[in-house]
Amino acid sequence: MATTANLRSRRSAAQLHALAGVEREIRAQDPSNRRKYLREFSEAFRTYDALLDPRQVRDALSLADVILVGDYHALATCQRYAASVIEQLALMGRQVVLGVETIFARDQHILDEWWRREIDESELRERIRFDLDWGYDWTPFHELLVAARDHADALYGLDCMPREDLRKIGARDRHAAAKLAEIRDRHPNAAIVVLFGESHLAPGHLPLALREELPAARPLTILQNVDALYWRAAGERRDRVEAVRVSDDVLCVFNATPLEKYESYRLFLDRWGHFDGNPDFAPTFYNLINSLAAFLEINRYSPHNGTQPRYLVDLLPEVYGHSSDATFHRLLSRQNPAQEERESILQFVEERGSAYLPQINAFYVREFQMASAAEDATRFLHQACQGLPQRVNGHLSNGSAIQSKALDRFYVRIIEHAVACFGSNVLCPSGLRNHADAEFMLSRAACEKAAQSAVRGDWNKFDSSAREWGFRIGSQIYEAYLAGRVKKSGLRRLFLAHLNEPGLARKVCVAVMAKLRSAAKFS
Repeated sequence: MATTANLRSRRSAAQLHALAGVEREIRAQDPSNRRKYLREFSEAFRTYDALLDPRQVRDALSLADVILVGDYHALATCQRYAASVIEQLALMGRQVVLGVETIFARDQHILDEWWRREIDESELRERIRFDLDWGYDWTPFHELLVAARDHADALYGLDCMPREDLRKIGARDRHAAAKLAEIRDRHPNAAIVVLFGESHLAPGHLPLALREELPAARPLTILQNVDALYWRAAGERRDRVEAVRVSDDVLCVFNATPLEKYESYRLFLDRWGHFDGNPDFAPTFYNLINSLAAFLEINRYSPHNGTQPRYLVDLLPEVYGHSSDATFHRLLSRQNPAQEERESILQFVEERGSAYLPQINAFYVREFQMASAAEDATRFLHQACQGLPQRVNGHLSNGSAIQSKALDRFYVRIIEHAVACFGSNVLCPSGLRNHADAEFMLSRAACEKAAQSAVRGDWNKFDSSAREWGFRIGSQIYEAYLAGRVKKSGLRRLFLAHLNEPGLARKVCVAVMAKLRSAAKFS
């Protein structure tokens, strides 16, 4: 049975490698994390008392007067979590008021006009100088405001200038606390939800100022994705820890990984540094690829394609973002894909935010989502391990795409999805995404029956069935890895299996399922 230390190490190894690269870039561009105020937050929350389930979090919400929700501004899940808190409180039958750091108190009249529907979203965004004074994503913040207008009694801006001077940051805490005291006077029976930057929620910062202004209040601080607590929770035996109790009036919820947090911030730093305001996604994908390769102990500089991919460092794909739509579509058109295939690719990108296309060895990103990016990076590495597409008559062709038999193609797709699922969880271990039936008992007969059925069906059935089986297998590979029943050498061999040989994909698939069943019997 895996020990706490082993679980923590296996869940964290690949992500820590990727995180180191991101943190180096952030430190080079933003040295402010060395300031005393920010260090006080990072040093304040190192351990927790107990694991919590969603019901226990709801119980804590139901008893609080003022709920301070920590916001990592670059991470949309933080703003969306605050919106979910408002909705939960409203479902409990409580009156709710929302206060936000994002909007200056001086602009309350503008917020009130929007609340009364006298101005629209675009005018609100312009007049509060959201893009100029804040600069993070508008969409999740606007969703939060709409949730407040739908479920709350009032909405208030809490912040004041100057935002950029950390020497004055304590004054902003005291100002926000004074505003909250005014709000309590106006709404004595309401639960006041406050979304404020996470560093303000260290015990001696905003919570202290709030206690001085409202000594009789029952405050609750809800942190989100605090690094030290996340890494500690990675050693728990639960598949996913959703929340922990840090102290009587402090909780921490987990809805993103540290890698997601800091990569999102790096992308904003990059966006702010570009004249056109578009982030460069290439460093993100290259960092994920390098981290997964290091995790699998793959030599990026190997000259032979046997036990290692040949010169992986020279195979790194191009990366196209939304600003490169025209170039991407031209590249794709040169491959002369069938209309059905083209529509399928674009629909895939629309649903997941990004995709890896082996036909042109490129990533295409419409909306950055870490779990999807990790899956895409894994798909590339798997292709590179087999020998990336070779040029045939001037066109790129994928080895797995030129299989002569439909049955071979089906098993190839299963393995491709399985390794993508595994790699995504290794790089972004925030629960088994899309794999609710991870405990499903793998059956060779059932898989072969599904294969025969899929081959006789249309393309959509073919791919959805292969994806379902791939995710089942990938989920159980990940569980076996966490339990110590699968070694990295075996994982590397799976990535390196040359699936373009007739019948080999089926043999590999059957062998993997047999090994997983055997490992499960002795767990």
